[in-house]
Amino acid sequence: MRKFYGLFLWSALLAILPGWLIAQGLRISGRVISAQDGQPIPGVNIVVRGTTNGVSTDANGNYSIAIPDGNAVLILTSIGLVTQNVTVGNRTVVNIQMQESINELTQVVVTGYNTTQRKDITGSIATVSAEKFKDIPVTGVDQALQGQAAGVLVTQSSGTPGGGLSVRIRGNTSISASNRPLYIIDGVQVQNGALSSTDNYGGQTDNALSLLNPNDIESIQVLKDASAKAIYGSRAANGVVLITTKRGKANQKTIITADVQRGLTDVVKRPNLLNSSQLLDLQREAVTNAGQDPDKLGLIKGVTDGISTNWLDMILRKGVYQQYQISTQGGNERTRFYLSGNYRDEEGVLINNQFNRISGTMTVDHNATPKLSFGANITAARALNRRVAGDNFLDGVYSGATRSLPYYAPYNEQGKLYVPGDANYPGFPNFNPVAEATQPRQNVLTTKMLGGVYAQYEFLPNLRFRSKASVDYNSIIEDVYFPTSTATGGYTTSLGQQGYGEFNTNLAATFTSTNTLTYNTLIAEKHRLNLLGGVEIIKRTNRTSSVNGKFFPSNDFTYITSAGVTDNGSSRLVYSGLFSGFGEAKYDYKDKYLAQVTARYDGSSRFGPDRQFGFFPSGSIAWRLSEEEFMKNYGFLSDIKLRASYGFTGNEQIGDFLFLGTWAAATYSGSSGLGPARLANPNLQWERTREANIGLDASFFDGRLNVTVDAYDNLTDQLLFAQPIPLTSGFASVQGNIGKISNRGLELTVSTVNINTNGIRWNTDINVSLNRNKVVELATSEPLYRGYQASGVAGTNVVLPGQPLGTFWGLKFLGVDPANGNAIYEDKNGDGRITPDDGQVIGNAQPKFFGGFTNSLSYKGFDLRVFFQFSYGNRVLNLTKQGSVNAGSSIQENQSVDALKRWQKEGDITNVPRYIYQNTYNNYLSSRFIEDGSYLRLKNVTLGYNLPKTWVSRVKLSNVRLYASATNIWTLTNYSGPDPEVSTLDGSTTAQGIDFNTLPQVKNMMAGLTVTF
Repeated sequence: MRKFYGLFLWSALLAILPGWLIAQGLRISGRVISAQDGQPIPGVNIVVRGTTNGVSTDANGNYSIAIPDGNAVLILTSIGLVTQNVTVGNRTVVNIQMQESINELTQVVVTGYNTTQRKDITGSIATVSAEKFKDIPVTGVDQALQGQAAGVLVTQSSGTPGGGLSVRIRGNTSISASNRPLYIIDGVQVQNGALSSTDNYGGQTDNALSLLNPNDIESIQVLKDASAKAIYGSRAANGVVLITTKRGKANQKTIITADVQRGLTDVVKRPNLLNSSQLLDLQREAVTNAGQDPDKLGLIKGVTDGISTNWLDMILRKGVYQQYQISTQGGNERTRFYLSGNYRDEEGVLINNQFNRISGTMTVDHNATPKLSFGANITAARALNRRVAGDNFLDGVYSGATRSLPYYAPYNEQGKLYVPGDANYPGFPNFNPVAEATQPRQNVLTTKMLGGVYAQYEFLPNLRFRSKASVDYNSIIEDVYFPTSTATGGYTTSLGQQGYGEFNTNLAATFTSTNTLTYNTLIAEKHRLNLLGGVEIIKRTNRTSSVNGKFFPSNDFTYITSAGVTDNGSSRLVYSGLFSGFGEAKYDYKDKYLAQVTARYDGSSRFGPDRQFGFFPSGSIAWRLSEEEFMKNYGFLSDIKLRASYGFTGNEQIGDFLFLGTWAAATYSGSSGLGPARLANPNLQWERTREANIGLDASFFDGRLNVTVDAYDNLTDQLLFAQPIPLTSGFASVQGNIGKISNRGLELTVSTVNINTNGIRWNTDINVSLNRNKVVELATSEPLYRGYQASGVAGTNVVLPGQPLGTFWGLKFLGVDPANGNAIYEDKNGDGRITPDDGQVIGNAQPKFFGGFTNSLSYKGFDLRVFFQFSYGNRVLNLTKQGSVNAGSSIQENQSVDALKRWQKEGDITNVPRYIYQNTYNNYLSSRFIEDGSYLRLKNVTLGYNLPKTWVSRVKLSNVRLYASATNIWTLTNYSGPDPEVSTLDGSTTAQGIDFNTLPQVKNMMAGLTVTF
């Protein structure tokens, strides 16, 4: 590590000294910003005319240069910017605005701990601007990525507001460790994924990123290859999402913007279920086919079907969505500020489900002197998530409604809910879903504080030191109570437990201290050099506690203090952290040849004492062909650049201190004591991903056509995985580093300006990605079963070398025998029997390609935006259908209308087997339940109108915009379930693509008003 820092410091000094020694005469400084939006522009070349003395602007657009006298003229050049000559005169601070000629090339991009112009990028980075999601009612910042960036696959796990999302950048790189990307907001690592710990939600989780207001975002950068993300080292294997929030702009008058949105939400589609008469006919047929008398089982025509309840109508509703925001920003040459407040309230489509959030953000940046600047930012948010049990949870509301028999009603003749113990209470599995939704209290109260302070000082010309300290603080309180009127609180045990309550707390905090030194210079008007070095310390604190209770005196006493019995209490405090050194060097020769070297040296407390530190290097090069003389004759070509990168990243997102051998309470022969719980592995280390990428960036016709193409080959080895060991050791496995996973793919992004004349502008953005994921190697070649245990096979999913993650495992369904109506399965091993040994790969959840495309049209005051999202080739395991088209146990739960297609008589041609009561053979998990999950979804349509300036100026306003937006309003798919874009086990890597009574996505219809003062 000392050698690493020594080499960096000597390199920096050798680059600094020549410019320092020739700095004669006067010295001026200043800032270069965009005339279009006031944002600072990095990488602008500045040369004193008639000399070779030059510099380039730093990440914040700042520069400092020596001049001979006040008559000096500065020449500012950069590809994509209009060249500008500026006479200094008697000024010592010269701030300059530059006009953009090609927007894509001059776009400022955050690249880790620095910023640059898009034209100077040598890695693979996707940009998502706030314009692309400003009118889409996304809850969290990760949801804003959906369909907007090549290589980024975003799947919303259900239609629950504030619920979990799966974000994968260039595929799944791990089996046991997290596959979520690293999220950095204004330089601070933030919590992502689930925060709550209660597991009564059937695989569905909440989402930490839903606490942040997407309307405060300026832009999002997705770092995809090693060149772009290796500077984040051991945390970067799953990709890095850099989020830049809005800030005040120099020389901007104070503006105030108010925005109001109100609308309605509803499920995109409801499952079609049988009514009482249809179900009774089906059940009588199934019982008769089994040789029994349906009357003796209480299945009597005209009696059993006397009531026909649509349980989905009982628990679903149209939710009300509303959001209000006010913000202000402004600034002068020295001080810039941004301030906002936001309130969001969204009723879930399930009764009693609601998510509301209130948040505020304040940012201040100040230039105290030409050399010293500092600032601070703080975001505070509070969210209340009123959850309901769902999905595969046995007492789930939506899952219960889809399964409940229509013979029962939720209310008795007096209008009161049926509860456990009532004579006509449905009973498991047909408990009262309405009571399960309305009676429990399942509140999650989350408070978030995200803030930091920074200072920057210029020690020598263009040598700047920056120090920042930040914290991400999350406090989570879960308050749960199930009264005796619910299944959980009423009859979980044989004696009943007279109510059930939980109280959980969680504190998750991350402190980050980052110190960087940067230097940039321009030598002989040809050689541009940018150096960066830094040290970072990250400390994570996680404190949890929980307790549950039962046997409450009555439902009027609902907190743990009143419980007759309290048990299963626990508490935990864990510290972990990282200590890192990193460096970056960029070289640019005449804007033609570019090179970059990046390295990070990470030490993590999560790994063994012999493996705590690791080195993560990367290198990249780029060649701008458009600057070559042989390309000058092609006038239609604005810019074309070839680039290549190679490097290593890591993954340390696992539990803390898994390398340690631990002990736990144990019982032996009736006596309690301590026993070993986990074996030690002092050599445990992070996963490592080798990444190679080649790409092409091209711009044609003065920026009206922009194309980006990338091809990559990534290989992850040293997988964090539970390595099987002989059971004679007393353990089944030990945490180790075994196995390999590969991801290979192609990405294409195209942006066009189709029309830009006579007040009409039409833009099109398209991105298409394909990724091929494969488990290359594990400890053995034997299948590892994951997901749900299912009848007829070992599990719904399998991890198997040679196959992608998310592979489905089951019997191969060959159809229905027209002679007898029984299912036909492939006898894979040829033993004449259908057993779990005949299980095989029957599909996988990975799409063949996915992406999105957007058309934006504006004319005078009108603007229209149409956004489609698509996925092709992915398969979905419709596990709901195994219960709702269940040819063996139809008497226990309602059935789908697909059951009407069943085999009934000899000669029937169908793929739905004969219904036979208590016969499970026809319902084995097989490829019959695997469906094509491809879809094309009209994700959003927004129509807006800006009132004429002459109108709004009369009431002293700057702008008034009216708009209407519709989300998830149309889907083209062959999937028979309500929604192909769901995942029962939210965020699971090995059990992807399962639909098990999962709440569908919601469609949102809303209107908005934006007023600018």
